Amino acid sequence: MSTFPRSYPMSGGDDQHSYINNSSYQIAAINSVREKTRQCIIEKLDLPLNSDLGTFRIADYGCSIGPNTFHVVQSIIDAVKFKQVDAKNEISLMPLEFQVFFNDQPNNDFNTLFRTQPPSSEREYFSAGVPGSFHGQVLPRNTVHIGHTSYTTHWLSDVPENVDDKNSPAWNKNYIQCNHSIEEVTKSYKAQFTKDMKLFLEARAEEIVPGGLMIVLGQCLPDGVPLFKTDQGILVDTIGDCLMDMAKSGLTSEEKIGLFTIPAYFPQFSELKTEIEKNRSFTIETMESVRHPLEDIPLSNQFLISMFRAILSTIIKEHFGEDVIDELFDRVAKKLAKYPIDFKECEKNVTYFLLLKRK
Repeated sequence: MSTFPRSYPMSGGDDQHSYINNSSYQIAAINSVREKTRQCIIEKLDLPLNSDLGTFRIADYGCSIGPNTFHVVQSIIDAVKFKQVDAKNEISLMPLEFQVFFNDQPNNDFNTLFRTQPPSSEREYFSAGVPGSFHGQVLPRNTVHIGHTSYTTHWLSDVPENVDDKNSPAWNKNYIQCNHSIEEVTKSYKAQFTKDMKLFLEARAEEIVPGGLMIVLGQCLPDGVPLFKTDQGILVDTIGDCLMDMAKSGLTSEEKIGLFTIPAYFPQFSELKTEIEKNRSFTIETMESVRHPLEDIPLSNQFLISMFRAILSTIIKEHFGEDVIDELFDRVAKKLAKYPIDFKECEKNVTYFLLLKRK
């Protein structure tokens, strides 16, 4: 069974323009919930913000290489400082010190992360890198006051069982993703997602102090909508079709394609909520869909191709070799130029905002 590190979708591809598109899409979503995040921290954080607390500790899980993580961290710090000032009520309190833990897989480029963080003269926190999968505990018990992650929880710790087994009813034949078109494949992916979400929440319950918060920004599907009806689902299915075309041309093999599947599962909104409610260590303070700022901006096939080149290049190179990337995405561009995605007819993914409080 193959394992794909979660840092892949965040770290960008071999094309800087692709990375910028992917990064811009995420930072637009992060900025859109900045005020919501601020209000949630002010209203829901249930900790004494005084010298007894010592150092206020923040963890960003799946941080990648920046710059999104730095925007997130600073907005959290600003909200906590505002809450502390508001809570003073004429009592003189020592300013808090802040410690930030940047977590991602061991193969994440932490050197780039720390080279690009704000200079120490402008940074209001001490920083540390924490390599390791967030599907397990990566920090000591009762360490974190606020945890955050964005656009990460749909990535699975492993390729689901049997989806690359030709003799299994869950074999994901002809597809490189779970697009909800084969029932047994969907069941296998959902089982892996359920396991991973359980591990993620259990680990955060160990790390986050009672009264602390976990903020999750992510993407899922509306109830009743399969992935193959969304523009993103169509784009990834097209990438799979182009890989098959390359196999017919002798540039790769059908056997290799049969063993390749993207370790990601987009649950429907109610599925996601059900998995979160199973964990008894947190209360759901807020769980709602939010509008992505780019929803009302007409998408183009080229933008989508560029974004998914950033997201998928690394795992494609790992499996097929570096030489296939340019040829593959050239073929994708040509196919979509001939058969463009009809964005008006596509279903939309849901961007969700989740706030959990540790009991």
